[in-house]
Amino acid sequence: MTKTEILTACNTMCKNTLMETLEIVFTDVGEDFLVARMPVTSRIHQPDGVLHGGASVALAESVGSAGAFIFFNSNEVVIRGLEISANHVKSVRDGYVYAHASILHKGRTTQLWQIRITNEADELVSLVKLTTITLPKRK
Repeated sequence: MTKTEILTACNTMCKNTLMETLEIVFTDVGEDFLVARMPVTSRIHQPDGVLHGGASVALAESVGSAGAFIFFNSNEVVIRGLEISANHVKSVRDGYVYAHASILHKGRTTQLWQIRITNEADELVSLVKLTTITLPKRK
């Protein structure tokens, strides 16, 4: 598949999901990474007016899991998150955040992802580690 086809497929699978609700859009893909962006609006703020950490984690898990799915390029598996941990280091009030998921370990069963969430100035907002598992689809 071409880069455009992969991004179109990722964005199409977001219809009627949490990713659509959060307005997550996949924007770039390479051999070992996937990037998505999410707007920071009052809809995903904490009560004090900054990006909610849960929204950041949802963005990170979405981009890491989508990355695992496209890199396995198989309709015979499902991808699930096993563990996720996040360190939030900078607040964001508006604009966009970008999640850059890079694969650190690409095992047949488990994968380890590092997801760097940055703001529009490319400053680190959150650093996330995600472990995914690849399971055969139930017939």
